[in-house]
Amino acid sequence: MKSLRALAVVIMIAFASPVAPAQDFLDRVDETLTFTAFNDNVRGRLSGTLDLEVYFFQQPPPGLILTDDDSLFNYRLSLFFDAQLGPQFYFFLQSRVDTGFDPTDHGTQIRLDEYALRYTPWEDGRLNVQIGAFASIVGNWIPRHLSWENPFITAPAPYEVITKIEDKTAPFPGYLTLPGGLVDEKQEYLPSVIWGPSYASGVSVSGRLGKFDYAAEIKNSSLASRPESWHVNAIGFENPTVSTRLGFRPNQMWNFGFSASDGAYFRPEAQPTLPMGRDIGDYHQRVLAQDIGFAWHHLQLWAEFFETRYEVPGVGDADLFAYYFEAKYKFTPQFFGAVRWNQQFFADVPTPAGGSASWGHDLWRVDLAAGYRFTPHTQLKIQYNLEHEKNGPRDLGHTFAAQFTLRF
Repeated sequence: MKSLRALAVVIMIAFASPVAPAQDFLDRVDETLTFTAFNDNVRGRLSGTLDLEVYFFQQPPPGLILTDDDSLFNYRLSLFFDAQLGPQFYFFLQSRVDTGFDPTDHGTQIRLDEYALRYTPWEDGRLNVQIGAFASIVGNWIPRHLSWENPFITAPAPYEVITKIEDKTAPFPGYLTLPGGLVDEKQEYLPSVIWGPSYASGVSVSGRLGKFDYAAEIKNSSLASRPESWHVNAIGFENPTVSTRLGFRPNQMWNFGFSASDGAYFRPEAQPTLPMGRDIGDYHQRVLAQDIGFAWHHLQLWAEFFETRYEVPGVGDADLFAYYFEAKYKFTPQFFGAVRWNQQFFADVPTPAGGSASWGHDLWRVDLAAGYRFTPHTQLKIQYNLEHEKNGPRDLGHTFAAQFTLRF
C-alpha cells in the first residue's frame, strides 16, 4: 500500500512539473549555481538530480534491489560539482543522499561516490590523465548510466544480476554446483560482470587519435567489486585491477570498442578462508568485452558482450558469457521508447563427486521502457521486466518500475 501511494505521488509530481513558474525557477537556479573567476580562467558549476522511484516485483527481489517486501519506494539526490581550472585542469565530484548505492529499504545515508582531477596537456585531446575515484572505462553503458541519460530505470543484466561468487569468504567444496538459488543474503555475492558503474579508485589515461580512442586504468578493486570496496581507505592497492579499452569510430554513426580487465576480486577479510599457502592475489576476475554503438536520426542502438572468468578456490575457473542488445527510439522530441534483451550463460565446473555441473542459472530477460521529458528539467520513465532463470526459484519473474527525475 505504501508503494502504491508512492507511485501515485511520483505520477502526480511528474504531471504537475510543466508549470511555467517552476521551470522559470529551475532556469534561475542553473544560472545561480554557475560561477566564473579570474577572467574566466576558473569556471565552476553545481548541478544535480532528484530521482523518485517505485518498484513492484516478486520475491526474491531482482538484481541489486534489497528488501523483504514485494515493493519498494526509493529516493536519490545526486549532487555534481564540475570545475575547469584553466585549459588543462578539470575537477569533478559526485555526492549522493539515498538509502544505499542500490535501491534498499535501509535508512538514509550520505556518500561521496566520485571525485577526480583530470589533466589534459594538449587541446586536441590526445592525452588525458585522471586520478581519483571514478567510473570504469570498460564498455559503453557506463558513460550513460545516470538517470537522465539512461533510457531505462535499471542497468543491463551483466551489471546487476547476482551470481554465487563471494568476495568476503572462500566457498566450501561443491557450493557453486548446489541446486536452487542463493542460500544466504544476496548482498554477500557479486554480480556477473560489473557492479554498476564501478566507481573504484585509481589512475587512468585516455585520449583520441584520429578515428581511434584509447583508455587504460589501474584501480584498487575488480570490476565486480561492491561499492564498499571502491575507496582507498577500504581497499588499498596491494592487488590492483588493470583495465583497458580500445575504440574505433569510423564515422558519426558507428562506434566499436574492445575492453579487457584483470584483477583480484576477494576482499581482505577472505584471506583466512583461502587454502593454506594461497593469498588474495592468486584469485582473479578476468573480463574480455566487446561493445557496439549506432546512431541514426531518431534511432540509437547499443550492444555489449562479456566473457568473464572467476578463479575460485577449490574449483578452478568459473566462466560465464553475458550480453545485451538495447534500442532507443525518439518518437517525438519529448517521448521515447526503449527495449533491451539480456542473456547470460554459465559454464560447467567440477563437482565433489567427480562430475561437472553448471555453476549458475542461465538467464534471459527482456526490458521494456517508455519515457517522457516534460521540460529540460523533468522526466518520467516507466519500465517492465520479464525474466526467466533456468532452474531458478520461479519460472518467470515480473518487475514494474516508475521513475521521476528532476534535474537542476
